[in-house]
Amino acid sequence: MIAVRISMKATHEPLKRTPVVLRLDADGSETPPVLTDRAGVASFDLPPTSGTVLVSGVERYEGRLDGEIPIELWSITQSERDSRGLPGEFPAGSNAYPSMTTRAMQVGERAILTDSEGYLVDPSDWSEDFARALADQEGLVLTEEHWEVIRFLRARFARNGIQTTVRDMIVHFRNVWGRERGSNRYLHQIFPRGGPQKQGNRLAGLLRTKGEH
Repeated sequence: MIAVRISMKATHEPLKRTPVVLRLDADGSETPPVLTDRAGVASFDLPPTSGTVLVSGVERYEGRLDGEIPIELWSITQSERDSRGLPGEFPAGSNAYPSMTTRAMQVGERAILTDSEGYLVDPSDWSEDFARALADQEGLVLTEEHWEVIRFLRARFARNGIQTTVRDMIVHFRNVWGRERGSNRYLHQIFPRGGPQKQGNRLAGLLRTKGEH
């Protein structure tokens, strides 16, 4: 069961009769809208997954969908969270240097510049469509597990300003997925081209690393 609880940040008043939709990362599908009840809760009979919560058509949350997800709004017209993840908390600007080998990757109608390994030259160019295009180029079919790792890496980078170590990933995902699926072996299995710290960071739009640490 997934429950989205919506309230006003200033008054803590529940937001009633408000349409909530879940967009699932695994296949991009959206649930039918569910109206919040008197307690401001919209309930979905779904197993834990990864995705986006849309409130009245506006993106308000991205990440693991499991149990109760609280969303507090200053106002119903508050600016949205878009598919770039955590607006304003990621570095912007080109990391290119004179001898860098770059390549352009078509993402929708835009040509996005990456280095020779697929890392973004400008981190602000990241989008969900970029992650999908790069995964397709690397022969990887993104599942909800991949999206959970991508969301986790971006959130940790936004909060700490550095890439997450594999050790920290293992601690987190063992708690979320269990011992077997949260293991180093399994994380490298689902990110076969360099593991979660390399391929995961590429897909998350983060910087190149010089090795696992």
